[in-house]
Amino acid sequence: MIPTNLLTHLPDRLADERFETLVQTSNCRLERIISTGHSTPPGQWYDQANDEWVLLLAGSAVLRFEQPDEQIALQPGDSLLIPAHRRHRVESTDAGQPTVWLALHCHETR
Repeated sequence: MIPTNLLTHLPDRLADERFETLVQTSNCRLERIISTGHSTPPGQWYDQANDEWVLLLAGSAVLRFEQPDEQIALQPGDSLLIPAHRRHRVESTDAGQPTVWLALHCHETR
């Protein structure tokens, strides 16, 4: 097996955020997200059917949540569980260096 380093070969600038699936099972998906100064378009909110756990590996980001209105700044090493249907958006990511996230999406199987 060859180890993978999630913080190498990062682009300086991307037109759009990059989403890369690292692991996929029947009920979970782990992805690496690379942002270079990106934010969620104005007026758009994520409203996901399942919980999402995020870990910021590099860079910085600010997430905004709706009801109650709340902003959370993330630095490398910070993680956060976003409950299903908690509307949120990315207010900003670091424009000076790539922001690298791990995002784990899981859903219950019945």
